[in-house]
Amino acid sequence: MLPTGLPQGAVPRLERPGPLRDRVYEALLELITTRALRPGQHLVESELAGHLGVSRQPVREALQRLNTEGWVDLRPAQGAFVHEPTQDEADQLLTVRTLLEAEAARLAAQNADKAGIQALQELCAEGEKAVAAEDVDRSVALNAAFHTKVMELAGNTVLAGLAGQVDRRVRWYYTPVARQRGKQSWIEHRELTTAITARDEQRATHLMREHTEHTRRSYHEQNAS
Repeated sequence: MLPTGLPQGAVPRLERPGPLRDRVYEALLELITTRALRPGQHLVESELAGHLGVSRQPVREALQRLNTEGWVDLRPAQGAFVHEPTQDEADQLLTVRTLLEAEAARLAAQNADKAGIQALQELCAEGEKAVAAEDVDRSVALNAAFHTKVMELAGNTVLAGLAGQVDRRVRWYYTPVARQRGKQSWIEHRELTTAITARDEQRATHLMREHTEHTRRSYHEQNAS
C-alpha cells in the first residue's frame, strides 16, 4: 500500500507494448476517477513509479498531462495533488451532462432496436444485484455502462463524442453519491428503459432530465454536509 493511502490491489497492471507515458496516464486517470486516489491527495512520483513498475519520467509526464486536463494540480515547491473540484465546477459539468443525456434519451426512444432494449434491461438487472450486494464499485461501473448504452442507442456520433469527453469526470462526481443514490437510481433506469421501449420520446427526455438532476442534487447535498 502506498504511504499516501492507495488501497491494496487498486494499482492496475500496465500492459506492454505501447507508449509508456500513455499507459501510465491511463492508469493514474483510472485511479483518480474511481477515487482510489482521492481529491486533495499528494501524489509522490517515486511512490507511484514504484507501484506501477516504471521510472519516474513517464510518471512525471503523465502528471503534467493530467494537470493540463484539470485532474491534477501541480503546486510549486509542493508537488502534485489530485484536483479538488469546486461546487461550481461540478454544477457546470453535471448541467452539461443533463443536456446531452436528455437528448440521447429522446433519440434512443426513437431509434432503439430490440437488442438494444434487451441490453438496457440486462444492465438494470445487474445494477440491481450490485446495489443489493452493496458493491459500490460495480454499481458505479454499471451505471456508466447504462448511460453509455443509451448514448449508443441514440445513434448520433457527434453527441456520443461530446458525452465521451465528460464521461470520466461524471463518473468521478458520481462515485461519492453511488451508495446514497443506490436503489433509487436503478428504479429510475428501469422507468427510462420502459419509456424507450414504448418509443415515448417526450417521457424518455423528461425521465433522463430528472434522473441526472437527482444525481446533481445528491452530489451537492453530500458535499454540503
